[in-house]
Amino acid sequence: MRAIGNGLLKLAGASVVLLAGTTAAPGKADRPYRAKWIWCKVESPNPFQFARFRKTIEPASPPASATASRIGVEPGRVADALAGQPGLVASEFIYESAPFPECHASTIAEAKGRLVAAWFGGKREGDRSVGIWLSRHEEGKWTAPVEVANGVQAGGSRHPCWNPVLFQPRKGPLLLFYKVGPSPRRWWGMMATSNDGGKTWSAPSRLSEGILGPIKNKPVQLADGTLLSGSSTEDKGWRIHFERSPDAGKTWTATPPVNDGKTFGLIQPAILVHKDGRLQALCRSRQQWIVETFSSDGGRTWSSPSPTSLPNPNSGIDAVTLADGRHLVVYNHTPRGRSPLNVAVSADGRTWQAAIVLEREPGEYSYPAIIQTADGRVHITYTWKRERVKHVVLDPAQLAPRAMPGGEWPSEAGK
Repeated sequence: MRAIGNGLLKLAGASVVLLAGTTAAPGKADRPYRAKWIWCKVESPNPFQFARFRKTIEPASPPASATASRIGVEPGRVADALAGQPGLVASEFIYESAPFPECHASTIAEAKGRLVAAWFGGKREGDRSVGIWLSRHEEGKWTAPVEVANGVQAGGSRHPCWNPVLFQPRKGPLLLFYKVGPSPRRWWGMMATSNDGGKTWSAPSRLSEGILGPIKNKPVQLADGTLLSGSSTEDKGWRIHFERSPDAGKTWTATPPVNDGKTFGLIQPAILVHKDGRLQALCRSRQQWIVETFSSDGGRTWSSPSPTSLPNPNSGIDAVTLADGRHLVVYNHTPRGRSPLNVAVSADGRTWQAAIVLEREPGEYSYPAIIQTADGRVHITYTWKRERVKHVVLDPAQLAPRAMPGGEWPSEAGK
């Protein structure tokens, strides 16, 4: 066997075409290499003959559309099970080991040209040990997780922390919202700020009575600078409402509940912004569907909720409006369980098409967060089996959307 050119090998007189993509070579995680194990199609009288070779090929140059960005990870680090999907640039764990056994509810933001991610971690969800942990992406890698907030009270008692949300307004400091309390029915909202991209933080402050802050998903900043957060309560049924701040989080007002908690049990809205100024909120529900509601007055009032065509197994979602006006939603495309984890795309927020499968193996892959950074890339974080936080990078210009007839995810997608 010998190399004869770009992606070709010579084997017993037959040309062999390499089918594998790029991945990280052992010990050289910062350099994209051809896969160590290579599946090949043999161009011979039998067009379906395949061979497997154990060989490390020289470093491969990624295509122009997948060149490295100053934000995020190097292209090519994609698990074999996910490789080959158009638009999927890279995937990685934010950390391999940590001083807490469980994690959940990650969030991600871009601040001062760098990525910052946070999540809650501790012995288990709801345990008093649970605090807010954070990592920054610097010099091509994530920093070790550090605890930036906990639920220790003035009298010495301690409550668990919940659902951090990072958000960078167009001006001003990076904002960190989170909840503290014994349970989602009895928690309260907290906020801290950072002027240096998440390296250091102000002392946390409690939000005013009746204000919880963004309950899971990031706010949006409207054209007039107003921050609009999707929020929800669980003490009188699952009900959503929205909170507005005209001054970067200093003061807030809240809408009445949008739903009664009976027809639809809704929490954790994710807000999309349409070109005509309308707002759309996609919500987690107890009714096995992602449910939507619309606002035409900047989030002050909202339409009666109605189900979308997308399933929801009572698990968290997130969504983002891209710079080109399209919308992405990350969710579990299943009526039960928390696998698979999927990305769908829509031009109008109503008709959704299959885009990417992030996970499909058994396990819990849940509570995603999604943003688009200044370089156009899309970054997603999510819970990986409650053990680690996964970070995935997409190039939205390279997505190849596919129809979902009858609401079924195309079986070929992601293979």
